[in-house]
Amino acid sequence: MKYMLLIHNSEQALNALSEGQLKQMMADFRRFSEEIRASGHYQAGSQLQPTSMATSVRVRNGKRLVTDGPFAETREQLGGYYLVEAKDLDEAIGLAERVPSVKIGTIEIRPLVEAQMPAAV
Repeated sequence: MKYMLLIHNSEQALNALSEGQLKQMMADFRRFSEEIRASGHYQAGSQLQPTSMATSVRVRNGKRLVTDGPFAETREQLGGYYLVEAKDLDEAIGLAERVPSVKIGTIEIRPLVEAQMPAAV
């Protein structure tokens, strides 16, 4: 089953890290990524630009509304993700607890809906 590991962190807390702490965290992310690639769990993943680079789109009463920034103000922001293959939720939790920034943020685990494509006619 495929799971999204959504990496939520406080951008403010990340910005408060020293240069050395940030370098260490990024090295830990590279190592974690290499480990889950080697184990066959890795499907995709990426770091996201900060919320200051976000654009939100809504349609209300037939009109498109485009605003700068994230959809809602929160204490933690979505900073990246991993798409992983895991046999079950317990295995996905085991992967999530190894994401380096789990120590200062939250890893949300969401199973994907894997729709079956209709057969070609």
